[in-house]
Amino acid sequence: MSGNDVIVEAGRLAAEGKPYALATVVNVVRPASARRGDRALVTPDGQVTGWIGGACSEPAVVREALRALADREPRVARMEGECASEGIVEVLIEPVLPAPLLAIVGESPAARTLGALARTVGWRTRGDGVEGADAVVVATMGHGDEELLAAALESGAGYIGLVSSAKRAATVLADLRARGLDEESVLRVRAPAGLDLGPSTQEEIAVAILAELVAWRHTRPASPLDAVAPSAEAVDPVCGMTVAITPAAISLEHDGTTYYFCCAGCRASFEREPGRYLGART
Repeated sequence: MSGNDVIVEAGRLAAEGKPYALATVVNVVRPASARRGDRALVTPDGQVTGWIGGACSEPAVVREALRALADREPRVARMEGECASEGIVEVLIEPVLPAPLLAIVGESPAARTLGALARTVGWRTRGDGVEGADAVVVATMGHGDEELLAAALESGAGYIGLVSSAKRAATVLADLRARGLDEESVLRVRAPAGLDLGPSTQEEIAVAILAELVAWRHTRPASPLDAVAPSAEAVDPVCGMTVAITPAAISLEHDGTTYYFCCAGCRASFEREPGRYLGART
């Protein structure tokens, strides 16, 4: 696949809020097949888009990419010997985690301005519901606020804000209590939302809310929804490489046990003489 395929896939994953790792070849010592600048994306299920070397380099990059996604830290993977056709390949692997999703409910000037500002600083936004959002801002100017806030609280969003006056906010929170919501839940609603700037225009209110959202984003605990679980790993019984166990991994079941391989060649060798390799690993 070409570099354009990588760019297109990266854009699709970003738009859908899905994590991936970007792998870039940064150094090559011949006779490795990869070239400096080759790139690929690796998704949490082990799928690869792009090119980062031959049959043995790819599973090593997948393994390191999944490790990088799990610990949320970039790394440089160095592959040499069999894994790089007797050459050396160094690959920079960078985890790319989805931008937070902000649901903005309402058509007020504050809502429209907040959406534009949030997208400018890298947030994803939506206006068609609160389910699955990291943060929710209700800016309907009094049209169904209580129902929307109750839905946001039930959704598990980390930040929930209400655009309103202080007087209206007190009334809405009282109504939530009357509906049976516990005090801990009610106090999760930031009402009025945003930093207190005193009397403000609708556009200034949007700025105040964005400032509060940015502060929340940088101090919030990691969400379980953001996490990528570490992938299980196995040792190729033929060559001894550690490979990630993913839906895309090359595998074979033998005598009730599933074995995983770095490439189709190792699997074929195992199929021909399983006893030879199983004996070597015991």
